[in-house]
Amino acid sequence: MLHVTEPFLPPIEEYQELLKGIWERNHLTNNGPNLLALEKAIPDYLGSAPMLFLGNGTIAIQIALKALGIRGEVITTPFSYVATSSSIVWEGATPVFADIHPETWNLDPMKIEECITVDTEAILATHVFGNPCDVHAIQKIADKHGLKVIYDAAHAFGSKIDGKSVYGFGDVSTASFHATKLFHTGEGGAVFSRDEGLRTRMSCMRNFGHNGPSSFSGIGINGKNSEFHAAMGVLNMRYIEAILEKRKADHQLYRAGLKGLLLEFQIVRVGAESNHSYLPILLKDEKTLLDVMESMASESIIPRRYFYPCLDELDYVEQGNCPMARDISVRVLCLPLSYQISPQDIERVITVLKRHCS
Repeated sequence: MLHVTEPFLPPIEEYQELLKGIWERNHLTNNGPNLLALEKAIPDYLGSAPMLFLGNGTIAIQIALKALGIRGEVITTPFSYVATSSSIVWEGATPVFADIHPETWNLDPMKIEECITVDTEAILATHVFGNPCDVHAIQKIADKHGLKVIYDAAHAFGSKIDGKSVYGFGDVSTASFHATKLFHTGEGGAVFSRDEGLRTRMSCMRNFGHNGPSSFSGIGINGKNSEFHAAMGVLNMRYIEAILEKRKADHQLYRAGLKGLLLEFQIVRVGAESNHSYLPILLKDEKTLLDVMESMASESIIPRRYFYPCLDELDYVEQGNCPMARDISVRVLCLPLSYQISPQDIERVITVLKRHCS
């Protein structure tokens, strides 16, 4: 069975060696040495803002919203994973959906200003499939209107803008280190921010509000992560260059094989660099997409409709004026891509697409 993705796993012997240290120290959570090592290693490698390691990428968005005091309207994208919008609602704020750019599939800066009201407090944009947003245009709008900026950078480990990590832009950038991500810790996430005071606030929030053993600094939640998950991340950092290089090479194989077919690819803006985390294609219509999925299933190939449905169609939000996002969400399909995928696997996928898209 060829799935849309598979987790990368380092050699088990290396993980067992780190487990021995955890057993010897009997320090399983609450800022152990593996966690502290990971919090240093990732920003050092990426050249990003400092980070805090968290339980998952969803709690990262929730803590970012809470730490910034966001309670009003948040302009966001309808083309993202459900956690982007559900976190806003969960925190008692209101998502307002602006449409996406027809080529990058990211939140369209041209559509943001028309959504701003007296109740707007923030912009929450997603680097979709690791493709960096137009961060300079978004920041200019935010500065003009006095808004906070949060980036859902769940997919964007290793993505760059003007040669700099995407985890250095906005008031806060959030990451997911879930098992399906290009870089993972099994379960995990992070917040990145250059604002030291904001990081201190988020650090307290992830630990029930503690700012000392028996003192508290405001409301908090349990957003921590464990030494076991941090150990997986420490090991995976040893292989991240090979993972990124393999992703780029597999992208090139797919693109060469799909050249000339009746489908489209996501466009990366000049000055931006994707991490090639996913391989999404845009088919001519939903019928073609469903036919492709049926043919692939018959050959034990499992792609994914990602992202579908459009988030402004959820039953707990107000719909937006997002015709571009609605159109793309019913035609987009993510193809199998992982460290383990072989050129022969990629050719199998391409062969199916040639039957439907020539």
